[in-house]
Amino acid sequence: MSERTGHKTVPLADDWNPDMVRQDVAALQHEPGALLPILHAIQNRIGYVPDGAVPIIAEMLQQTRADIHGVISFYHHFRTRPAGSNILEVCRAEACQARGGRTLERHVQEKLGVGYHQTTADNEFTLEPVYCLGNCACGPSIRLNDEIIGRVTPQSFDELADKLTTSVLKLK
Repeated sequence: MSERTGHKTVPLADDWNPDMVRQDVAALQHEPGALLPILHAIQNRIGYVPDGAVPIIAEMLQQTRADIHGVISFYHHFRTRPAGSNILEVCRAEACQARGGRTLERHVQEKLGVGYHQTTADNEFTLEPVYCLGNCACGPSIRLNDEIIGRVTPQSFDELADKLTTSVLKLK
């Protein structure tokens, strides 16, 4: 069973198995610096890097679990829990900050009721920081799934969030 998220189809939270991980590791393990491409492949396939994948990766790469976990926790891009239906990244780079990005950040967090690296209770949005979307002249910018949106105001964000939300958001 899968659900549609942005432009990708990702399995539901518990819809993965060790064979999926083994396939991704086997396909890439002989490449130089294989760990990062393996972690990307697993996250692209499953939607996150499950805790249960760590011992499989470690064994197949002949590394320690601590080494694998250290890389996963170092790079904020990797998730260890399922993401919401929409991945929302708010640009935190200086150009966006100069155009009202901090106000937008606070507004988004208040509207969704979550901080960075968290998912709303209704599983609609996972909020992530990003440090440049290359859309500096049109800041503040966000990326919603794979789409970059510029000149985002609190009001335009509210309209976008309301349009994408299938359940009622609880405002704090």
